[in-house]
Amino acid sequence: MASHGGYTLVVIAVCSLLALAIAVERFIAMWRVVPEARALHEQVSKSLLRGDHAQARAFCERSRALAAEIFLAGFARYGQGARESFDAAVDRERVALTLKLKAHLWGLGTIGTISPFVGLFGTVVGIRTAFSAMAAAGTGGFAVVANGISEALVATAAGIFVAIEAVVLYNFFQARLGRIAAELKLITDEFVELLRERPNVVGASPEEVEAAPAAGA
Repeated sequence: MASHGGYTLVVIAVCSLLALAIAVERFIAMWRVVPEARALHEQVSKSLLRGDHAQARAFCERSRALAAEIFLAGFARYGQGARESFDAAVDRERVALTLKLKAHLWGLGTIGTISPFVGLFGTVVGIRTAFSAMAAAGTGGFAVVANGISEALVATAAGIFVAIEAVVLYNFFQARLGRIAAELKLITDEFVELLRERPNVVGASPEEVEAAPAAGA
């Protein structure tokens, strides 16, 4: 098989293993994003409802959830500047997290695109080798090249299989990423509303409590 375009099977096998490695790595990266974000959001929301901004921020600083960076960006810009800049800071962190989760997915799309062509290249090489052997032997007939052609076609079949594998994984992670992005949008919108509407009353002076809603407006 190596002499009939089988060398490309090594490339195809590497592509298949690479696609699986990317899939496993992205699955681990996305596995706990939403549950951890929800758990942190629940803790932060309870603290904000009590008016304890310091405790809410402490939860974010201690948390290992990826969404903690979004909440910390909100706390950092809370009360500073216009409302638009506060919203923009939170949105930037949310978009940055989404892009981080999207990392390496381009590899699956690339493998899904090039694998059939790699397999086709192996088939062409294998068929050419088979006909070259027939020419060197000085004999003709389909029976002479049938075995070589059948082996060469394995490269095309393998390329198509790996392409299907990569495309299915790519579409799966794109759909999962879309759901994660929607969940993060809902969580961050609720966080922004709570942070803006609930003044910091724990450990704050009466003047600070009165000024807090105006600062968050």
